[in-house]
Parts: sequence; C-alpha cells; structure tokens
Amino acid sequence: MTEKMLKFVHLEQKYPHKREASARRTDFDEIYEDFESQSAADQSSRCSQCGVPFCQAHCPLYNNIPDWLRLTTEGRMEEAYAISSATNNMPEVTGRICPQDRLCEGNCVIEQSTHGAVTIGSVEKYITDTAFANGWVKAPKPTQENGMSVGIIGGGPAGMAAAEQLRLKGYEVHIYDRYDRMGGLLVYGIPSFKLEKHIVERRVKLLEEGGVIMHTEFEVGRDATLEDLRRKHDSVLIATGVYKSRDLKLPGVGLGNIYPALEYLTTSNRIGLGDTVAAYDDGTLNAKDKNVVVIGGGDTAMDCVRTAIRQGAKSVKCLYRRDRANMPGSQREVGNAEEEGVEFVWLTNPEAFVGDDKVTGVRAVKMRLGAPDAGGRQSPEVIEGSNYTMDADMVILALGFEPEDLPTLFEAPELGVSRWGTVKIDFRSMMTNLDGVFAAGDIARGASLVVWGIRDGRDAADRIDEYLLARKEAAA
Repeated sequence: MTEKMLKFVHLEQKYPHKREASARRTDFDEIYEDFESQSAADQSSRCSQCGVPFCQAHCPLYNNIPDWLRLTTEGRMEEAYAISSATNNMPEVTGRICPQDRLCEGNCVIEQSTHGAVTIGSVEKYITDTAFANGWVKAPKPTQENGMSVGIIGGGPAGMAAAEQLRLKGYEVHIYDRYDRMGGLLVYGIPSFKLEKHIVERRVKLLEEGGVIMHTEFEVGRDATLEDLRRKHDSVLIATGVYKSRDLKLPGVGLGNIYPALEYLTTSNRIGLGDTVAAYDDGTLNAKDKNVVVIGGGDTAMDCVRTAIRQGAKSVKCLYRRDRANMPGSQREVGNAEEEGVEFVWLTNPEAFVGDDKVTGVRAVKMRLGAPDAGGRQSPEVIEGSNYTMDADMVILALGFEPEDLPTLFEAPELGVSRWGTVKIDFRSMMTNLDGVFAAGDIARGASLVVWGIRDGRDAADRIDEYLLARKEAAA
C-alpha cells in the first residue's frame, strides 16, 4: 500500500481542469471537466491512509473514503464504486455539490499539514461516472418482495435515498411529489453549472426500473390527505424538504422586482429543462441587462449570483452582513463567483428598498463585527452614518428556507411540529408522534445539505424496516 499511496510529498494537489470564467459565464454547463484516469489515480495516491481518517469522520454518510481512494490508485474501479455506493445512494451528486471544503477535504490530514487536501469530491465523481459508463450501476431490485408498502412524500434526496433502500429490502415503494419531475431541489433549486439535470434524471430512471412507483404533480392535502396515505400504506415517510423562503421585514419589501431565491432559481432551471415560463420570457424573472442585488451569504446566494451572471446581468452584487471568513457558504463557490464577475459587498446590511412601484435601489448600511454571540460568532453592529444607496433593478432574497405548515397542508392537525415548524421526530426511531409515520431530511432537521438528506433517508429506511418487521412479528 505504501508504495502506491502517501504521494502527497511528491505530487501537488490538482483538481480537474476548470473552464475559463469568460467561457462559463455564457452557458449553464458544469464548470469542471472530468478527470483523466491517470490524473484520478495520481490524486488518489496522495492519500496518507490515516489510521484515524478525519475525512471519513467529517462526512455525514461516513463514506469509506481512504478505501476507495486506494482502489482508484490501483485501477480497481468497479470495486471502488462498490465501496463508494455502499454508503451513498448518489455519490455522483455529492461529488459535484457537497461543500467538501467544509467537510471531508477541509478535514483531510494532509490539508492540515499544508500539503493541500486530496481532491476527494472530484475522485468520488470520477468513480461513479466511470461506473455509469461501464454499466456497473444497477437498478435497486430486491431478491424477493415482502408484501408491505411504504409511501414517501417528497422526491428529493432524502425521499430518493429512502426509496432505494426500502426497495432493496423488498417493499413496494410509492413516491408522491408536487412537482412534474422527481428530484426536488436537485432539479429545481441547484443550477446546472453545479449539477447537470441528466445526472439526476438517470438516478430517477434507475429507481423506476427497480420498481419504485412515481406519482408526480401529486399534492398531499389536495389529491389525498395524510390519513389517506396512512390507510393505503403500511408506513409513510415525510421527506418534503423546506421550501418556504424566510421573510425580510424592511421598508419597501413589497415593491416589484423583489423575489425569493427559489422562485428565481426554479424559473432558470425550468428554462434549462426546456420548459416555457412566461415570467422569464417577458423579462420578469430574467436578469438580462439588469443591476442585480442578492442578499444573503449561503450557497443559495452563490447559486443566484452565478445564475444572474449567466443570464447577462449588467451588474451583480452580493450583500452579506458579516465578512468573508464568517459567511456560511462554500469558499470555493465564492471564488468561482468572483472569477465570473460577481462583486461581494461584505459587512453590509440592507435597511430599505427604494422605488415607486418597482425597486430602483437598496439602501444599505456598513457593519462591523462586535462581541461574539451565544454561538461564538461575532455579532454584526451598525456603523452609524454609513448609509448609502446602490442601484438595483432586481433584488433576490437568499436568506434561507423554513418549513411550510404541514399540519394544515396535509389536513393533519394532529401531526406534531416544533416551534420552528419542522416535523417533530424521535431521532432514535425517526418516527413522528403518529404511529407508522416517519420524517427525514430538512423537514425534520431544518434546512441543511443534500448529503444530510441522503443520510437521513437511509437511516429512515432502516428504522421503517425495523418497525414494520417488529409489527409483523408481533401480529404472527
């Protein structure tokens, strides 16, 4: 092993080639090219094969990263995929969109020793893309049916992961989703320059080939109540995600041309999928030739600013009330956005939106970081007299997401929710206060990462299986 690995001393960190900013500004294609096989092997060989792999410990899925890096170095790609997919239902997705700089790569031992992290995400993507190209990725078909069914509300990462795991265990699985395509935010929230949609579509197709039954444009509460689904299935999993945008209560927030991030991103993604969207065609949700201001500092804000650049905006500014070091979004994404022409306005907070019927500017104030708050982060404080107004023809609010009122939507007032609106579960059993009804992903934990949705979906499938087998045994 040591002959092929531990090459970080001699080999420099290299990511796959990134297209020039001038070229990628003009399209929605993914910005990174694929690894060549030798490059993937070389970069994998930089792994130090730690006795305590911190990359694995800081992965929500606890992926066996050192093992599949070693197998990639040795050219044993089918085995590498087998190890990678054993803990992850969508490694080709997480390899593309996980904030590796905050998770596995950020905690890589050789990153801490200043040699530069192993390019874990890029290798993960390479392994699975190679597996698809060689036909190694199979539909989830059980060895035998068990005669029980599970209904899953929501076709995003948590719902898809749970569906695959349950199908492999022999359950009849139905996914109910309000949209016309499965995939949730993977399809409608994340731009194609980070995750091209055919990547998600082929996973959905595999689920269908494995026997998972898809119900698109199906709204629980309109087409069936939660109680209807409970009667139809042996168990129900709520995996809706969180889609309600957080409000910003400021003067002028009701002016025209101020939009929530998800509405803007969904419109752009629909156009990329070939849909006709009137609000884009008439220029309403199209940033072309506009001065765009995005408010927020997370990954959704990065998606918005980079989308606006590609739509041909006149200028794109991102306002964030803290500094760069304290923003919650991926630093890698910030760097990509800066290369593409986004202007970041750090330590700045909006005070009001100005204009008559439509917004024409954002009145902002400069901030400084003061004493740490209860969570240890420095609290932003207003610098008196620093107010100014910047031009804005379009404002996008990317302040995060909150749960919708599911008890009302589902006609299930008895469904327990927290004070934040998330569905209450026992995190050991993942069951809600309703017998046989489980919840997973953002709707239970709050807005989080795709990788956590996959983890929760897998865990929920195991807990549902345990619950139904125990009930079956008790009834025997």
